[in-house]
Amino acid sequence: MTDIAKSIVALDPTAEFSVNAEDLNQITWYDGNPNGITTEQITAKQAELQIAYDVQEYARSRKAEYPSIEECVHAILDDGLVELQEKRAAVKAKYPKGDQHERS
Repeated sequence: MTDIAKSIVALDPTAEFSVNAEDLNQITWYDGNPNGITTEQITAKQAELQIAYDVQEYARSRKAEYPSIEECVHAILDDGLVELQEKRAAVKAKYPKGDQHERS
């Protein structure tokens, strides 16, 4: 799950705080929490950020298996574009955009 600090920063990028042990009850506000961020807002933002992260799982998986820049350059120089496109198509088929986690 997305951590508390990332969620607070997403709610207020200028917030000055610390969090102990990922515990919502152990947030120290050095700036007095001028925007009045609540624990409910933090947990809602955590859920929102987690969904956004999960939706991009296919992209992270693809990136790990796509041809490297070096492979692309060699394919261009060596007339290997067909093989390069076949490799990319195989990765896209393995990790389709529609293969996302169901949202609650």
